[in-house]
Amino acid sequence: MSSAAEALAPTPAVPALDLFSLKGQNALITGGSRGIGQAIAIALSQAGAHVVLAQRDVSNTSTRDKIVASGGRCDIIKCDLEDLKDCESVFDRAVEAVGEVQVLVNCGGMLKRTDSVDVKQEEWQQVLNVNLNSLFIICQGAGRHMIPRRRGHIINVASLNSFIGGIRVASYAAAKGAVGTLTKALSNEWAKHNITVNAIAPGSVATDINAEARKNPEFISSRLAGTPGGRWGTPEDFAGPAVFLASAASQFITGEMIVVDGGAMAKGPI
Repeated sequence: MSSAAEALAPTPAVPALDLFSLKGQNALITGGSRGIGQAIAIALSQAGAHVVLAQRDVSNTSTRDKIVASGGRCDIIKCDLEDLKDCESVFDRAVEAVGEVQVLVNCGGMLKRTDSVDVKQEEWQQVLNVNLNSLFIICQGAGRHMIPRRRGHIINVASLNSFIGGIRVASYAAAKGAVGTLTKALSNEWAKHNITVNAIAPGSVATDINAEARKNPEFISSRLAGTPGGRWGTPEDFAGPAVFLASAASQFITGEMIVVDGGAMAKGPI
C-alpha cells in the first residue's frame, strides 16, 4: 500500500477561489479547435494556463486567436488522431514547445451513425482510433512525463454513451464505454504518483458532431423530452467542470466521471 507521502498531495489550504487557478501551468488539449474542446481551451487559458492545441488542421487558428485576443498564451502543434504513430510523439512535442505540461485534456473525437449490420471494419477502426486508441497513447505520454515530476491532471472527454448503448452508434459507444473504464484504470495506477485522472461525460450538446442529426425534428424533441434541464447543452457548459478537474480544487477526486447533461442520466427513461 502506498504511504501518505506517495499518494495524492494534500489540497492546499488557500482561499477557495485560488484553488481554481492554473497560473504558471501548461495544458495540452486535443479537439480544441471547435465545440467543447474550444470552450475548455479558452476556460483553462482564462484560469491562467498556457494552452497547447494539438490539431490536424493547423491552419485553423480560431481558438488560438480568441485566447491571444483576451491576453492568453496559446501554441498549436500538428497531430492527426487517426495516425497513432503521430500521437506517440505529441506529448513530447508539447513539452518541447512550452516546457513541463501539468494538464492534459483529451477532447478529440468523431461519431458515425450507421446501422450496426452495415458498419465496415474500416469505419469501426477509424472511430476507435480517434476516440480511444489515440487517447490511450497520449495518456501514456502524459504518464511518462508526469510520474517522475509527481504532479498532473488528466481529463478525458467521455459521453453518455459511456453508460448507455445508444442507437446506430455501436463504434462510438464501444469507444466511449472504454474511455470511462480506462479513466478508472489509469487513476488506480497513477493516484500514488499524485496524478488525477477523471472524465467529463457530455449529454446532448449542440456541436458539429451531431449537426446532421439535429436537422431531424423528432431527434430534437426526443432529446429535449429526456432532459429535465429543458435545453441542449452548449460548449460553455464545460468550462467550469474542466477548470475544476484541471486544478487543485479537485485534488482528492480521481477516477470519476462528471456527467454534464442537464439531468438526463438522473431522469432515465421514465
